[in-house]
Order: sequence, then structure tokens, then C-alpha cells
Amino acid sequence: MWDYTEKVKDHFLHPRNTGVIKDADAVGEVGNITCGDALKLTLKLDEDERIVDARFQTFGCASAIASSSALTEIIKGKTLAEAAKVTDSDIAEYLDGLPEQKMHCSVMGREALEAAIANYRGEERPPPHEEGEIVCTCFGVTDKVIERAIREHGLKTVDEVTHYCKAGGGCGSCHPQIEEILKQVAGITGGKKARKPERKRPLSNLQRMKLIEEAVEKEIRPLLQQDGGDIELVDVVDHTVLVSLRGSCRGCAMAGFTLAQTVAKKIEEAVGEPIEVKEVEP
Repeated sequence: MWDYTEKVKDHFLHPRNTGVIKDADAVGEVGNITCGDALKLTLKLDEDERIVDARFQTFGCASAIASSSALTEIIKGKTLAEAAKVTDSDIAEYLDGLPEQKMHCSVMGREALEAAIANYRGEERPPPHEEGEIVCTCFGVTDKVIERAIREHGLKTVDEVTHYCKAGGGCGSCHPQIEEILKQVAGITGGKKARKPERKRPLSNLQRMKLIEEAVEKEIRPLLQQDGGDIELVDVVDHTVLVSLRGSCRGCAMAGFTLAQTVAKKIEEAVGEPIEVKEVEP
């Protein structure tokens, strides 16, 4: 049972501003019913771009309904410029807090508001969950959405990412990719990604194999084992690494992505050379 505040309960049981404005000046739709949450926000504006009415339709849990209700109350009476500054944290604060596991509901409200403002401005841009490459196939969350959540809220763990954007909350096969994004964002300093010094001399085959073995044993295997997966280094032929996936990784629909985005990248970081990773039968 979630520990809801009295305000969350009130806005869930007695939501404000439900429905659709038929002659709306702005419409924002986010989420996906098949993934568990969806929100449609409609706005009516005056000649000064002030929001005179805001209404919503939400498919989701108590937190999603309460967050949508709170959002409409917050933005009514504001200009679009003022409303654009409203964050998901503002929505949660208005409700005297949300359970950590339900913060993604307030994020959905902010995304719907951004989509509505873009619609009014005539800006053509993909919905937040369609920008970038899909990382979490269970909930259709892209790398861009995950990166934004990490930066805006200082997230450090996969569980925290799940709380804010649902990524990783399904089968768990995307956890290695989320871990990688967490590390990449943490490695950004001064607006640029930290670079490893370039290797001055080519590696010998023996040196390359040793570095690859260390990367597999010390970095890649522990990462995959967190979600019940595993990997075995089968052979190294020049710049081609042959591996066998084990546990939950074997036969996973995201195995190709894991090999390219996690295994290959970590090995390339270790050896400082382009590497091709191929899966072979054990």
C-alpha cells in the first residue's frame, strides 16, 4: 500500500478540471495506455497567452490522476511563459509529496504541458518518449528521456531512474543499458565527455587479449549478473571478440543491443581500439 498524502488522496478522489476543451487552443498528449499511463491535456488561452482553462483526461493510477489534477490547478491563470517553468517537482510539492516509486506520474504531467505548449507554438517535435533510441522496450522509454531524468534529478541508481521514468521497471533486460547511461552522464564534465588518452603504440595480440579478459571479468560479467545474465569469453581473433551469453541474457530480445551498446563499448574503452563482438553457441 502506497503512503499517499491527504492532498494526493483528495485530488484522486475529487479530481479538478477533468474532461476535454472542445475548442482548445493547445493540446498535449503523452504516455501510452498499453504501458499503463496516458494523459491528454487541453488548454484555453486568452489574447495575452494566459491559461483561462485547463482540463485533462488520464488513464493511470491514483498518483497519475492526482498529478494531472494538480497540474491543471497550478497552471490555470498563468501565462504560457510562466507555465513553461513548472516542473515535475513543483507538481509533487503541490501534492505535499509523492511516493518515490510514483514520481514518474508528475513527470508525465510536465511532459504533457511541454507538448501542449509546443502544439500551441506550432512546433513540430517528437513526443518525449519518441525522441532518441528505445532502451526500455517494456515501457517504450528512450535514452534521451533517461538522460534528462538523470541530469534534472541527480539520479544515481537504476531504481531511481525507474521511479522517475519507469525505464527498467519491467523485465529488467535494459538495466545494463541504464547503468551505462548513468555512467556516461556522470562522466560529463564541463559540457564535454571525459576522454581517455589515446594509445601511442598498437597493442600486441597478447596485450589486447589480456585487456579484453580483464574487461569481461571485472566490468561486464558483474553488470550482467545483476539481472541474472552472464557472459563467457570464448576467443579473440584480432579485433573480433567471440562470446557466449548465459542466463537471462541468452535468447533475450535485447541481446544484440547488449552486445553492441554494453559489451563492445566497454571492451573498446579498455583496449582503445575498434572492436567487433559476436555471439557464438556455447
